[in-house]
Amino acid sequence: MNLKSLKIGKYTIKYPIIQGGMGVGISWDKLAGNVSLQGALGTISCVGTGYYKKMQFADKIVRSKPFEAINFYSKSALNEIFRNARKICGDMPLAANILYAINEYGRVVKDACEAGANIIITGAGLPTNMPEFTKNFPDVALIPIVSSAKALKIICKRWKDRYNRIPDAVILEGPLSGGHQGFKYEDCFKEEFQLENIFPKVLEEANIQGDIPVIVAGGIWDRSDIDRFIGLGASGVQMATRFLGTYECDAEIYRKIMPNVKKEDIKLIKSPVGYPARAINMGILSAINNGTAPKIACVSNCVSPCNRGEEAKKVGYCIADRLGDASSGNIETGLFFTGANGYKINKIISVKELIDELTRR
Repeated sequence: MNLKSLKIGKYTIKYPIIQGGMGVGISWDKLAGNVSLQGALGTISCVGTGYYKKMQFADKIVRSKPFEAINFYSKSALNEIFRNARKICGDMPLAANILYAINEYGRVVKDACEAGANIIITGAGLPTNMPEFTKNFPDVALIPIVSSAKALKIICKRWKDRYNRIPDAVILEGPLSGGHQGFKYEDCFKEEFQLENIFPKVLEEANIQGDIPVIVAGGIWDRSDIDRFIGLGASGVQMATRFLGTYECDAEIYRKIMPNVKKEDIKLIKSPVGYPARAINMGILSAINNGTAPKIACVSNCVSPCNRGEEAKKVGYCIADRLGDASSGNIETGLFFTGANGYKINKIISVKELIDELTRR
């Protein structure tokens, strides 16, 4: 089957493939720009932009970290990331991924729109007020990430009642994805919550609400996965982990790490955000087990569920600090997210090679 283009709002993506947003510093200008250049949809993560280019865009740094959310989510850094991505992909569509659980969510959405994002993608919570922050940007398409038909129904009802609109597309993320999950820890392992089993109800709800394109994510690995879900009625797929194994991945340390990861190295862990998260059992996770983890002191105030470090102390690490360490290549204290299939990366290839592999027939 030939892959059809993906229509999202006013934008047409040549290939129905969205590169998942990965922060801190994994999918910024280099990765997202090259993905869009090759005809898929590149996504810039808006998490931790204060770390961009060794924090030179952060107005205030305390203990070698961006201070408060205003600097952790740096507007000037985000503008620079988009400018540099545009130098690579020109006027091809670019998305921004913004977690709903972050502090200053509304401000960051507006910042991304002003920086030139064509599409906003939001997960880590139910973004029931997402359109509130894009009123002045009518051309920007909005995509919530959900894990159930119930979540999509709630979002659509709120959006229709308050804003007279529905999502331009929806991403259904199953429990094999990297980073934070939309499921309870034990549910991530149950058959009824796997992507192929939750997809039919979400597709049905999307059709009821107004033929909303459904994009599937979480464990999508190769062309056969893409063909299978499109054959079931999906409009496209989102893939993130595959891009960890590319030369253009903005966090260069992943090029060294991924070819050596084994299946048993990938664990589902507790996170200060309040959701289980999937990561490689190394870095800060090893340090916690060895009793050598750094002291937790909230500086960046990055996510509201953490309650200024209270939840971080319960799980043993600050997610802002440890993701920041990972992006800068600190093996000892970094937190390294990956999807369940990350162990399948056995060599590093270019984004062009990966897109060619996924799209040619």
